[in-house]
This record gives sequence, C-alpha cells and structure tokens, in this order.
Amino acid sequence: MGHGIAQVCAMAGYSVVLTDADPEALQRAMEHVQANLDKGVDRGKVEPTVRDLALSNLSTGDLAAAAKDADCVIEAVPERLELKRQLFGQVATLAPEGCILATNTSSLSIDAIADGLAAPDRVVGTHFFNPVHIMPLLEVVQGEATRTDVIDTIRALGDRIGKEVIVVKDRPGFATSRLGVCLGMEAIRMVEEGVASPEDIDKAMVLGYRHPVGPLRLTDLVGLDVRMHIGTYLARELGNRAFEPPELMRTMVAEGRLGKKTGGGFYDW
Repeated sequence: MGHGIAQVCAMAGYSVVLTDADPEALQRAMEHVQANLDKGVDRGKVEPTVRDLALSNLSTGDLAAAAKDADCVIEAVPERLELKRQLFGQVATLAPEGCILATNTSSLSIDAIADGLAAPDRVVGTHFFNPVHIMPLLEVVQGEATRTDVIDTIRALGDRIGKEVIVVKDRPGFATSRLGVCLGMEAIRMVEEGVASPEDIDKAMVLGYRHPVGPLRLTDLVGLDVRMHIGTYLARELGNRAFEPPELMRTMVAEGRLGKKTGGGFYDW
C-alpha cells in the first residue's frame, strides 16, 4: 500500500519521500512503482511525461529524512495499533509542528492511534484501496479530535490525486471495512459449508450485484491474515459474530495460505 500511495502522490506533482524500516522492502517498493508506471505507459494509460514527473518527484530516505520537511506523513505499516502509535510518536518529534499525521488503516480507531500524542487534532484516517493507482476511492476518517481544516486539506489532496473522497466518523470498520469484511466472512462460511465453489460465489457477486471483484478473490488480494485480524477486531468491538473469522479461514492462515502474497489462498496465484 505504501508504494502505491507514494506513486499516486508523486504523479500528482507532490514531492514524496518513501521510507521503510527494511531497506530491501524499500528497494522492492521503488521497483514496483517503476513497473506500475512503465506498464501504464505501455497500455497508453499514463503519459511518458507523467511517468518521468512521478519518478523525479519520488525519492527514498530514512524516517527522519522523510518527516523533516513534510506537510503530511501517511503511514502504511501493518494493522497493529501499538505499531502505528509508536510510529506516530516518532514522527511527531521529527516532523514540523503543523504536519498532518494520516493513517492508512482499514479498521483501527483513529482516536486510539492519536491517543497520547501532544496534538491529536492533526491525526486523520486515509483509507486507500489496493491497488492504489487503480482504485478510485479514498475513505477519510475523522476522529473526535481531528480538526475540520485537516479534513479539508485531505479532501483537497484526494481531489488532486484523482480519488473520489468520502468522509466517515471514527467507528469500528468505518463504512467500507464494516460492509466488506462482513460479506467476506459470510462468503468463507459458504465455502466451509459446501454451498458453492469460491469461483461460483465470486461470480454471483460480480455478475449478480456488479461487484468489480468477488469477496473471496478480494480476500486473497488483501491477505487472509490481514482480513482475519480485522474480522476479529470488528467482532470484539461491535459485539457481532457476523465478523468472526470462520474456522476455515483460521486453518488457512495457520497453514500459511494467505492469498496472492504466498501464491495460494482460495485461488492459485
């Protein structure tokens, strides 16, 4: 997600510094950006001048270099509350006082992430969708303390990078994950019960409800482990068993069948 967010911001003309705790991951991220842009040019979707502009706007560095002069820091670390809080605690000491702290979370509380910061009013949720350079939605999440001008700035950023922006309150699962994860868990239960194959369940939603991708294929793309953690969190926070990960999902995660990133999940990749 991080390299996709960096790519679309660089394409829109922003100066972007991409950072990662793992140097090898950072190198792979830059290779993914280059490949995405080259593919876009080959398909006639991206002008060569836009590709060149994006690459000239994008650089890498450590966290201090990335945060030093930033107007906005967007984090995309794994969905673990303490990890996100720890990272923003570091960024708050490195970035300018007015820097917006945006979290690319699909379910975690913005208020909980901001808790303990000296200026929680500059923390906002920016939930992007994968792949970022293709998916048109940006879900902006307003915490209890988030300032209105921060929301306005992120709306403007979303417009500039070509996203359709929705604004939601900080509630478990927001709008998208609350609906999407519930559907995904039910689809997995249907596979578990032998109702239909993953392919036919997905086809039902694509052809019958005009979803661009079926819930099981989407689970493979997101990662079964990621969706399992989100489902567990939502089941606890909302007190609703509809979000509880089915036993089939837990088994697949335990076996390392996490979806596209491991080569197999409900589909072979």
